[in-house]
Amino acid sequence: MRVLVFTSQKGGSGKTTLCGHLAVQAELAGQGPVAVIDTDPQGSLAQWWNARAAETPLFLRVSGQYLHEDIRQLDRAGVRYVFIDTPPTVTEMISRIVAYADLVVVPTRPSPHDLRAVGPTLDIVESLRKPLVFAINAANRRARITGETAVALSQHGTVAPVTLHDRVDFATSMIHGGTVMETDPESRSAGEIREMWSYLGSRLDEALPRVTRTSGIFHPVAKSRGFGHRKPQQTPAAAE
Repeated sequence: MRVLVFTSQKGGSGKTTLCGHLAVQAELAGQGPVAVIDTDPQGSLAQWWNARAAETPLFLRVSGQYLHEDIRQLDRAGVRYVFIDTPPTVTEMISRIVAYADLVVVPTRPSPHDLRAVGPTLDIVESLRKPLVFAINAANRRARITGETAVALSQHGTVAPVTLHDRVDFATSMIHGGTVMETDPESRSAGEIREMWSYLGSRLDEALPRVTRTSGIFHPVAKSRGFGHRKPQQTPAAAE
């Protein structure tokens, strides 16, 4: 099983949007079972998942203290990929979550504020010696700062060669529990997500040997903290 952690000190960087979209793309690419874990008290990913018509990806909402138990259960159940959304902060809890990562993804908007916020996150990732990828998000094709951001980030780590551009369909698709790949699979946004997942998947393959799983049908087990269990319908708030 492989674990991707999406983290950034900066609020509004797009962690939740990217986490949810890439988890769905992994399922659509036939690489499931996939699970998403929401560790953010704001619960944006949970609200998105509760609005979904599809039962995939699997969903858990946990605090950091229970993460070890839940990750072990997912691994035993045959889940192939786990995507973890985190709160926009730098705390001891973030360090504990990053410790489980096979790859850390840091969504970053092309702005000076986002660049300044990268430092504390980078310190945590480097202290734990985890592989990191910066994902430039909500970019403007014509803005010079997009290229400047990529250059600046490249001084501190790997920058994904795929840029996600600023389009309203990313947010609107999530209001009702969807993704751009499901609402408009031929859109540019959907293409960017497919390319981003292809790249991140290849990075994971480089970092870890491929494991062939022999388990049969996946049977999710309901848990009190939300494993495989849909919570009562809520009015979905806009994801990051």
